Amino acid sequence: MPSIPFSDVMTMLYVLVDDWYQSTNRSPKAAAPGPAPALAPSEVLTILLAMDLVPFPSERGFLGFLRSTHGDLFPTLPHQSQFNRHARRLCGLLEPVRRSWLASWAMVDGPQVILDTKPIPVMGYTRPKTRSDFAGSASYGYCASRKLPYFGYKLVMLTTLDGIPVAYDLVPAHTDERAAADEILDQITNADVWADKGFLGEQWHQEVRATTDNRIWTAKRHNQRQNPAPFDSLLGSIRERIEGTFHELQNTGRNSERLLAKTVEGLVTRIASKVTHLVVKAVLRARFGIDVLTFTVIKEV
Repeated sequence: MPSIPFSDVMTMLYVLVDDWYQSTNRSPKAAAPGPAPALAPSEVLTILLAMDLVPFPSERGFLGFLRSTHGDLFPTLPHQSQFNRHARRLCGLLEPVRRSWLASWAMVDGPQVILDTKPIPVMGYTRPKTRSDFAGSASYGYCASRKLPYFGYKLVMLTTLDGIPVAYDLVPAHTDERAAADEILDQITNADVWADKGFLGEQWHQEVRATTDNRIWTAKRHNQRQNPAPFDSLLGSIRERIEGTFHELQNTGRNSERLLAKTVEGLVTRIASKVTHLVVKAVLRARFGIDVLTFTVIKEV
């Protein structure tokens, strides 16, 4: 399969972003007093969504890579602090563009989705929190599957069986799994939702079905009546898919558990760009026939 240069992928991504931006009436938050932004909104969004295309663990590293090897694409690329200010101002556009591409290109038409949560630590567990911007919204939590105590948030996400995010939200780390799921389950209807034991609860399942017409399927605890063995085998194979999605979210580009954000707004911007990046992959594959994991053209379109 022929390879494709990174600069070509960036150009395609910019075309996708700018076409959407020019076709919408949405506008970013008003700029703060000071010098005019060095980059256009479409350029900032393109860079945000491209940060997880290559294995740089930090924004500084990726921006330095762009500046040194692809300076012709963004000749006015500012330093990291100024870029982050522009990015936070445009954060509100990431969700609309994700939903637009999801509807137009990602081909999410199946009645089956996967539900799971992931810890998002933001500070050291024992570090004083009172002066932190996260003090009012983050909380202490515990991830049972990893035996991980942490301070931060819980990312709750619905994905297709192909790993494309359908809906997501950030909730305080101590939030019950089912309460976290309630934040996003109303965004789909009449779907089979595959989940783990953290989402057990017959009464809750009935409430979800009554309000959204969604059906929750989970494994059983050892002291409960078990599902048929073929069902649990199917559930296990499906559950592996979202583990792969979360693995990619964490280990492709910036690590989602080490985003080094200092403010809630900065964290939300980084999480939104990483989740939208998963949709970008599907769009580039559907529209241009490109596999961005290997930078190869897998089919002619």
